[in-house]
Amino acid sequence: MTTDSDTDTGSDTGSDGEFLERHVRAGSAANGPYALDIEPRRAGWLHSALRVLDLPPGGTHTLDSGDSEWIVLPLNGGCTVHTQGEIFELLGRESVFSSVTDFAYVPRDAHAQIASGAGGRFALAGAKCERRLPARYGSAPEVPVELRGSGNCSRQVNNFAAADTFDCDRLIAVEVLTPGGNWSSYPPHKHDENHPGVESELEEIYYFEIEDGGLGYHRVSPSRSGGTDVLAEVRTGDTVLIPDGWHGPSIAAPGRAMYYLNVMAGPGETRQWLIRDHPDHGWIRGTWPGQAVDPRLPMYGAPRTRRPHAPQGPSQGQPSQPPYEDKDEETHR
Repeated sequence: MTTDSDTDTGSDTGSDGEFLERHVRAGSAANGPYALDIEPRRAGWLHSALRVLDLPPGGTHTLDSGDSEWIVLPLNGGCTVHTQGEIFELLGRESVFSSVTDFAYVPRDAHAQIASGAGGRFALAGAKCERRLPARYGSAPEVPVELRGSGNCSRQVNNFAAADTFDCDRLIAVEVLTPGGNWSSYPPHKHDENHPGVESELEEIYYFEIEDGGLGYHRVSPSRSGGTDVLAEVRTGDTVLIPDGWHGPSIAAPGRAMYYLNVMAGPGETRQWLIRDHPDHGWIRGTWPGQAVDPRLPMYGAPRTRRPHAPQGPSQGQPSQPPYEDKDEETHR
């Protein structure tokens, strides 16, 4: 097992020989303008990517999307995204613990300028893809907010780019909020093999922020001989890379809520999130119907009023997300 104090770091080697940690500590994967830069080559896989961009007041950044599709997601602050003849005004949010946010989709083979008058921190969630879809705005009121699990397994999921809520070619991305003292990503589950109708093969990135400088823990256990094996103490800005393995739980310390952004993509012909529970732990789901959802949830819901943006050029077409709703579903993340 890999822990923060072990000499074995749970790392892998990319195709160019670069040494990659599975637990990426804040600042250790900075690159140029990015506080975090996880591209497929650096992760040792083929599809999923994540960048975190810090912009000062009045700052701008140009994104060349290359062969990947991207979502610009404010973590704090707001910004303007210029791409493909469109201008998307993202009002953003104060923090990941304050509200759902709007976002912008940037297609492959495009350039985008990201500008922020007041400054902010922005996640760029990406995936290598084949289809070139239109640039679009994602409205905060249309982000489905779910309550999953119950008791001390209760958590909130903001499904802004889940497989069935926002159209992408390969990218799947959601946000998870776990109240202090609770477990999420539980029971442990995996999606590292392709079994049609049962399990989809997806590489996954967990990006963490912890309330008020706190800490949390995240576990990945092997699903195959020599597979990923990590037990990490995580803090704001830390990332865990999951090419394979049973992942979970993610544990929030008492008194400090945990946030993580999940970014996934894989080789399957169908964009879907199908998982298998760990056979030793899946029984926990059977206990949830008899327990109440943690009363601290939802931490917040999607706003009821559509946030403004300023499209210029071709119409964006019909929104691809359903209206806001709260759900209590027996799902697993």
